[in-house]
Order: sequence, then C-alpha cells, then structure tokens
Amino acid sequence: MTDRIPLFPLGATLFPGLVLPLNVFEERYRALVADLLALPEDAPRRFGVVAIKNGQEVAPTGQEGRSAGPAAGLGEDPLAALHAIGCIADATGIAERDDGGYELVATGLLKFKLLSLDVSGPYLTAEIEEIQEDPGGGAGALASEVTRVFSTYQKRLAGARERTLAPGQEFPDDPTVLSYLVAAALIAETAVKQALLEEPDSAARLAAELRLLRRESAVIDKLPSLPAVDLTSQPISAN
Repeated sequence: MTDRIPLFPLGATLFPGLVLPLNVFEERYRALVADLLALPEDAPRRFGVVAIKNGQEVAPTGQEGRSAGPAAGLGEDPLAALHAIGCIADATGIAERDDGGYELVATGLLKFKLLSLDVSGPYLTAEIEEIQEDPGGGAGALASEVTRVFSTYQKRLAGARERTLAPGQEFPDDPTVLSYLVAAALIAETAVKQALLEEPDSAARLAAELRLLRRESAVIDKLPSLPAVDLTSQPISAN
C-alpha cells in the first residue's frame, strides 16, 4: 500500500524496532514536529526517516538556491540525494525546548520504499510504499549463528576498550528483530548500515551480518586499539 507522510532526511539509518533521539532545531523540521503535535492525541505521529546518500543533513549557508526551503542541502535533485529505502517512525516523547526547538525519540516501525517527493510545503513530504519483510529461508539457523558470533564481537570490542559487558544479556528469539538489533549495534558507517536495511529479507540480512561480524572480530583481534562507540548508545542527530 502507498501512503504520504512527512519526511525527515538524516545522516543515519533507522531500523524497525530501534530508537533514535532527534534534536530538532531547523525551521522546516520544527514545522514538521508542530504538525505532528497538532494531531489528535490518539492519532499515530508517523513520519519517514531516510538516510542521505549525497547531501547535507543541516541546511547549508551561502549557497544560492540551496540554503533554504524544505530540500535545503539536497542539491538540484532531492530524490536522487536520498536512499530509496527508509524506515517509518513514530514520534514519541516529544519535548519542546525554550528556544522553540524540540527533542524527540523516533521509534522505527517498518521499512518503506521512497516513490516521490513533494517540496511545495514547509517541509518534505513523500509518497511511500510500505515494505512487509519476509523472514526468508533458513533465518532461524542463521539467527543462532549470528547470536553466537555477535556475542564474540561484543566481548572483543569491550576488551579493546577495556570495558566489561553487562552480565545476563539476552537476545530476541525472532530472527527479524535480531537482524535489526545487530544491524543497529554494529560499529559501521552509514552506507554499511543502509545496505543492511535494504536486504530483501531477514535471512539475507543475517547472512550479511555474519560476514561483517567475522571480519570485524578479526580486525579487532589484530588492532585492539581501534576506537569504537558503545554498543548500547545511539547517535543524536542534529538536524
């Protein structure tokens, strides 16, 4: 099914089931959040999060024709500047700051395909097609192996940072949920995470993660001083 929703381009990838704190200060996104708040209290506050492929998250200055408007920072062809697959998010915990900006948490719901953009309003809106994910063949067996290798990856990463993992960590039984959790927790650049989001099913994502985890664990073993961020932290987007 297709739908039209507000669009929030970011320099990061959001996955279904995961959360992303957002620091909203630009006028276009203030307008987006204000419209979400104006919805009836029991209405879903849905918007689309899509990673930027070529462009800037924050509106540039001093560039004629690109420093203002809903598509500021995305060049002459905003649709081409964005990845084709994003994540529908629910806005939760919205708090207005004294300066008129907002802090909110985006909770990923499900994937979507970006079909078209509308730049006529105060912020971008998009026509999207929701994507219902298929687990794929062999997802259960892959999930067991990914859980084992991911645990090793966490231990090696914690050791490289001279930290101790919290005891009693549990992983979800659902292969799809696990695939998104691991994708979000991997220390990787946005392009890698975006590729994981775009995998056609959970089994394909788990297989890709298995390759990445084995490679990264080997790298950490050889270069234990590699910098990394906490696996439990999420980046705060300054949009």
